[in-house]
Amino acid sequence: MATSREAALRSYRAFAARDPRVTLGLDPRWSWSERDLIALMSRRCGVSADPACVGGGDVIDPELTLCALDAFAGRLGDVARRRAPVLFGTGHPHRLLGFYADLADAVSAAGCSVLTPAQGRCVDITTRFGVRTHRLVYVRGVASLYEKGARETGAHSHSPLPVRVALQAAAEAGGPLPELVVGDHGWVCGAGQLGIEAMGLADTDDPALFVGEAEGRVSVAVPLDDAVRPEYYRPLTRYVLNRACLSQ
Repeated sequence: MATSREAALRSYRAFAARDPRVTLGLDPRWSWSERDLIALMSRRCGVSADPACVGGGDVIDPELTLCALDAFAGRLGDVARRRAPVLFGTGHPHRLLGFYADLADAVSAAGCSVLTPAQGRCVDITTRFGVRTHRLVYVRGVASLYEKGARETGAHSHSPLPVRVALQAAAEAGGPLPELVVGDHGWVCGAGQLGIEAMGLADTDDPALFVGEAEGRVSVAVPLDDAVRPEYYRPLTRYVLNRACLSQ
């Protein structure tokens, strides 16, 4: 897979130091050392549990991915049966927007409100190049950030600010608030930190979602390579929709 062991270990060290670029909006309740995170990610993703393994590529156990996808589909199907409002957002619009958009179409067809609060709202994001202003844009019901002036592609983002802006806008408008947030990165951790049920996809260098799951603030974290071509996620889409009884 694309994620290297070196990159994953850097993320674990940064998370242990509570670097906000890696905690993704989550304020961990427990103390997590690098060894704790290696053990957690081994259990939840299937990566090597050996702290002495410091190079090469990380490997995700497909059985763990399927187990998590079953839980993911179960929650999505339950929300769809109750016709509860859902918010979708991604920090990976280049890769994962189609996956979430197909889920949004399916729950909308089942009678759920797919929320789009703060459409077009400006969000200032701190990047390694300084503070950049982005717009919050919904495409097929899925929110992502677009750098101001850009029209074609969304921006890769780990920030929890977009979900905070969206939830604040929904509250100020008198609701409804989402019963479930579906996405990745800061969309999941930011919502979970605020007490809203959230679930999503995470790579081996994104320990925050798995910590949130372990601490009870993320309902499902699915271990998944989040950097492959968009069409490679289509079988996962079909699997989730079939398991959730949402196939059309």
